Amino acid sequence: MSGLWTAGDAAAATAGRISGDWIARGLSIDSRSVVPGDMFIALSAVRDGHDFVADALARGAVAAMVSRVPDGVDRARLLVVDDVMAGLRALAVAARARTAAKVIAVTGSVGKTTVKDMLRAALAPQGRTHAAQASFNNHWGVPLTLARMPADTEFAVIEIGMNAPGEIAPLSRLSRPDVAIVTTVAPAHLEAFGVIKGIAHEKAAIFEGLAPGGIALAYADIDTAPILFDKARAMGARLVRFGGADSVEARMISARLADRTTVIEARILGTERAFGVGASGRHYAMNALIALTAAELAGADAAQAAIALSGWTPVQGRGTREVLRLGPGADLMIEMIDDAFNANPASIAAALEMLAAAEPAGRGRRIAVLGDMLELGPTGPALHAALADHPAMARIALVHTVGPLMAHLDAALPAAIRGSHADSADAMATALPHTLEPGDIVLLKGSKGIKVSRVVDALRKLGQATADQREGPH
Repeated sequence: MSGLWTAGDAAAATAGRISGDWIARGLSIDSRSVVPGDMFIALSAVRDGHDFVADALARGAVAAMVSRVPDGVDRARLLVVDDVMAGLRALAVAARARTAAKVIAVTGSVGKTTVKDMLRAALAPQGRTHAAQASFNNHWGVPLTLARMPADTEFAVIEIGMNAPGEIAPLSRLSRPDVAIVTTVAPAHLEAFGVIKGIAHEKAAIFEGLAPGGIALAYADIDTAPILFDKARAMGARLVRFGGADSVEARMISARLADRTTVIEARILGTERAFGVGASGRHYAMNALIALTAAELAGADAAQAAIALSGWTPVQGRGTREVLRLGPGADLMIEMIDDAFNANPASIAAALEMLAAAEPAGRGRRIAVLGDMLELGPTGPALHAALADHPAMARIALVHTVGPLMAHLDAALPAAIRGSHADSADAMATALPHTLEPGDIVLLKGSKGIKVSRVVDALRKLGQATADQREGPH
């Protein structure tokens, strides 16, 4: 087969109807991002995708999957199905069935996107590797990632997320992973689950989709680990545990943090290994341990994977480091750590550790700008205030806060490090630049909904990223 989907194969997979012949080299669900050769998938969410079929075809799409024929569109370029979302899932099932790839699925309260990206870096030199560039981990993102998988893929990495109970198991069954990972279980989406045990049960549901002979890779150093282990055993999976205890199959021995690197010593599946990644943080060390273990379990050469992993760096919004010149001359140069993609208590704790390990230039200070952690339910205020007790705070000069929930942290902070509080990210974006001094290193972190990314954008607009910018391919 030439391309990703022929008209005949797509029609057979979806039980759809075609009246023309075409070959799609890619799939798109956004008409604005269509490139020539794509098939446009006319999903309906906020807007009805059928309204954009003509635009997608004009931009070079060879075909469109639709459930009705839009006015004025050439039927020969349509794949007509009963339901477009069901059609996308059917493509995903067919794509998974036609490949001999080793499939790794990853979920967890934090770290799943980073582990996915680390796995892509580790596996790519050893075989044709498929993984989504973005966090396509929901009810449409997972089937889209699978449907985009070429038939000759050798390794695939599928990220699976959730916002409510019952979401992970169907996506795991769609993926049929050979290796399924739970990075950790931490307070996130507590509004939907009530207690952390509920989150653990939902994360453990990733093991329900394991292929026969599949492997469950689970974190041992958490109170809810027995829930993960019991689920893996109930599904007949081979259980591989990771963490810090002597008894686990993948053990973190040490993680040495430098300004921009982390050097890891570990015992993985009986072999002592030393390796590193191009970012500083204990959470990156654990994510790298997970990725290297999963790569070996999927059949990759662990030594080669470790070498490839050393070239990994964070992507924008997940710990990217940039040097910015904010003044008209060289008088105000700062470093920004852009970790603004999302936040929960575990990920903010990891980000604070990363900031504490960073070395400011000259007399610069370590400064944190923290936005609300959302979807934590009634425990939200207490979880925000508890951040004041994190050991990393001892190495941080100022903590600025954004949002009504972060006001609880602001009140709990020692006066010496209490910065300014703003009700909104826009207000912080206006105020923050005036408080910065040469050599400062500034961490920005918060849930998507609080929009701390607007503060990041404001700093970038004021400054100009230098050649020292640390951006990955996130």
